[in-house]
Amino acid sequence: MIPQVLVVEDEADLVELLRYNLEAEDFSVATAEDAEEAMLRIAENTPDIILLDWMLPGTSGIEICRRIRARTDTARIPIIMLTARGEEEERVRGLATGADDYVVKPFSLPELMARINALLRRSNPQLIAAILKAGDIELDRTTHRVRRSGKEVHLGPTEYRLLEYLMGNPGRVYSREQLLDGVWGTDVYVDERTVDVHVGRLRKAINRGRVKDPIRTVRGAGYAFDEKFVAN
Repeated sequence: MIPQVLVVEDEADLVELLRYNLEAEDFSVATAEDAEEAMLRIAENTPDIILLDWMLPGTSGIEICRRIRARTDTARIPIIMLTARGEEEERVRGLATGADDYVVKPFSLPELMARINALLRRSNPQLIAAILKAGDIELDRTTHRVRRSGKEVHLGPTEYRLLEYLMGNPGRVYSREQLLDGVWGTDVYVDERTVDVHVGRLRKAINRGRVKDPIRTVRGAGYAFDEKFVAN
């Protein structure tokens, strides 16, 4: 699964610099310039981590951080504050508000990437693990191979990305629109029913013989990789 980063920053040059470097490290990047757009992006597709500028037009990054922490569905999203404020008092204030880390501008990009990966390792190790395992299914991100009960499963590129995406957060329900954005990307127009076709192909490939189907269809919502399957 590709980790998803939301960059909340109003400096266009910095946004492009962060986007370029994050995408080069295989992150999916969404951006927002202010509080309203940030909360809309989060509602549309919950990010795995947020880079949040302190000084934004209108509502400050500190207030956005409070709003994110106040909601049960977003309270645990890792947040790194980006700011020109380097004083100890300001760092303490940012962390006390709910930020997980604090980076002072201008910052080192390698250091920022290291901090992002460190937070993701703690909050969601599956996102950056080389091998995803669930029940008798094993997905190797290095070789792009999938095995079930030790036998190799042959998947097309789209089915592989779809399985990786679902295995990254077992139990989480994804709408068709979220799967389209996460697997196909936001720049590609694909009909939502295409998701059903590829989920069907994926199920056919991994469910050979009398084995349990790990992909759960949530009527009216979307799809999830079954937590009960993972626990067995």
